[in-house]
Amino acid sequence: MNPGRPNSWRRYLWMLTLILFAAAVAESAEEQAIPSRLATKSLLVDVARADGRLVAVGEWGHVLLSDDDGGNWRQAESVPTRVTLTAVTFTDAKRGWAVGHDAIVLHTRDGGENWELQHQAPEEELPLLTIWFEDAERGFAAGAFATLLETRDGGKSWQRRPLTSNTEEDYHLNAIFRGPGNTLFIAAEFGSIYRSLDDGASWERLHPPYDGSFWGGITLNEEAFLVFGMRGHVFRSEDLGETWQELDSGTDQSLQSAIIRADGTVVLVGLGGAVLTSSDGGRTFSAAIEPDRRGIAAAAEGVNGTLLLFGETGVKTH
Repeated sequence: MNPGRPNSWRRYLWMLTLILFAAAVAESAEEQAIPSRLATKSLLVDVARADGRLVAVGEWGHVLLSDDDGGNWRQAESVPTRVTLTAVTFTDAKRGWAVGHDAIVLHTRDGGENWELQHQAPEEELPLLTIWFEDAERGFAAGAFATLLETRDGGKSWQRRPLTSNTEEDYHLNAIFRGPGNTLFIAAEFGSIYRSLDDGASWERLHPPYDGSFWGGITLNEEAFLVFGMRGHVFRSEDLGETWQELDSGTDQSLQSAIIRADGTVVLVGLGGAVLTSSDGGRTFSAAIEPDRRGIAAAAEGVNGTLLLFGETGVKTH
């Protein structure tokens, strides 16, 4: 028996252990968003409030937090993904959810500092584009090809829900939002708006007088809401989507998102640096273009009433 052989096997097993350990560490590292000094300059797609905190999400699994209304930003401590995150929502100061590519759903219990993976399906090759929660237990996530997921246990489990009985309708679902009178709406592509009058138990497709995609919507008061989308198209309804009034937006840029500021001003933002404002409850708008003409995906009210814009150039002040 070769006396050196046991030592050779020990060396081989030791090297194999090191290789497997390094691979495991690398695989684990790949699941975490990378800290970056340029995170505030990278693509950010959505923002939400967790009580007094702003939480923004975007590419590479970036989650940014601000506790002073956008004056300063820092990255979340732990985010178990590097895919692009597309939407975020909170039900209170601590509990929130984010969705993104690979049908990922993340959950936080501490106001966005740390996130855990609740759902992921990379084999399906589709993004989730919108997330909405009624309370800490029940919510919907929706996205490409008519994907609609529902949870009734805070995201511990998700069930796929058919949107309508027409299986040929596989339109992308871009934004879900609460409408007047406790209704729910989903802005979708190909001129489609989906409405639920029973809190999401069933849905019906509405047909505004426009065939292009709708990217979002916002409820203005107990009667009126807006939907908006490609080429600056904005529609207003005061009867839960039975009839529609097209508004002059003043722009041909696609509109992505909207907020209502503390003073009641309605703000719509979109591609090409478009920023639309309305001081009459969303009946008329004036349009402005940011000097850099870069796309804006979301907006929030910042420190001292400033308007924060999130998009291609990260976060900036209007």
